[in-house]
Amino acid sequence: MISAQEALERLREGNLAFASGSPRHDTVADRTRRCADQEPIAIVLGCSDARVPAEIIFDQGLGDLFVIRVAGNIVAASQVGSVEFAAARFGTPLVVVLGHSNCGAVLATLEELRRPHANQSRNLQSIVERIRPSVEVLLATDLRNDADTLVRQAVRNNVRVSVNHLRHGSQVLEELVQKNGLVVVGAEYSLETGLVEFFEGVPSSS
Repeated sequence: MISAQEALERLREGNLAFASGSPRHDTVADRTRRCADQEPIAIVLGCSDARVPAEIIFDQGLGDLFVIRVAGNIVAASQVGSVEFAAARFGTPLVVVLGHSNCGAVLATLEELRRPHANQSRNLQSIVERIRPSVEVLLATDLRNDADTLVRQAVRNNVRVSVNHLRHGSQVLEELVQKNGLVVVGAEYSLETGLVEFFEGVPSSS
C-alpha cells in the first residue's frame, strides 16, 4: 500500500487532469477491473451533490477510492463506521473529507437558522443539526452581513468539524492515526473551476 503522501499526490494530479479536461481514466469503460479486488488509496467522505462524484473529479479508476457520500459531508455513526471499516480492512492510508462550494445542505442550514421551518422533516432536521455548530458560530460575527463570504466560511467550517470528528471521535481511527500513520485531511471542490483545494490537516511536507 502506498503512503498517505503518495495518495494525496495522486489525488492532486488526478484532479488537475480532470480540471484541465484531460482525464486519464474512463471509469465507465474500465471493464478490466470489474471483478478485481479493491485496494483504495483513499477514503473520501463527500457530499451527495450530483455534481461532485469523487472518482471523476479525482480521475481515479474502479477500486481506487472508497467513497462515502451523504448530504453536507456530515459525520454520524454510520459514516464513522464506514471509514473505520475501510481504513482497518484495506489499510487505506488517507481519509479526505470533501466539501464543495455552495453546498446545498449548508445553505439549507443557514436558511433554517434564520427562518426556522415549523414542519421540517425529522430526517432532514438531523442533517441540519449536524451542520448547525459549523454555521451558528459564524452568524454571531460580522460575516452575517456578507452572504458570499459567510457561505464560503461555513462550507470550510463544516469540513473542519467533520475532520475533527473523525480524528477524535473514534478510538479505532485514533489508533490508526497514532500507530499506522493514517492521515485525515479536509478539502473543498470548486463547482466553478473543477479544482480541489486541500486546506485542513495537510502534512507540512506536502
